[in-house]
Amino acid sequence: MSAPRWLDDDQQRAWRAYLRMQGRLSAALNRQLQASCGLSLADYDVLVHLTDAAEGRLRPYELQRALDWEQSRLSHHLSRMHRRGLVEREECAEDGRGAFVVLTEAGREAITTAAPGHVETVRNLFFDVLSPDQVDALQRLATQVLTRLDAATGE
Repeated sequence: MSAPRWLDDDQQRAWRAYLRMQGRLSAALNRQLQASCGLSLADYDVLVHLTDAAEGRLRPYELQRALDWEQSRLSHHLSRMHRRGLVEREECAEDGRGAFVVLTEAGREAITTAAPGHVETVRNLFFDVLSPDQVDALQRLATQVLTRLDAATGE
């Protein structure tokens, strides 16, 4: 067995700063959404994917893959959103066993109401402190790491 490849001091500082930033940013975005419209960041993520989909509907496995969530987490979260009237389950006519997750009118209204404040918070807390070159570098870095993750998971 080979020795662990420990992070050097610069890598350790960068990694810890990234984790701190990601956690605090997610918490701030969640607080803003809760305060302004009663949605969680997870609700918002689900609604974004459904609004991006044709006819506001996706198969559960498509939504699970897009969100990168465990099946049980998605199932429980969709149940909570269904109880609040944000999504519905619709049987698939082509596949008697399958179903769709469908955006309701209340779900569409919720994301339409939430989006302007959410985007302003993202701009204020994240993009307004970055130069265009930094935004470009961030996009390249994220794509590079996502490509590595896809290769590691066989996607």
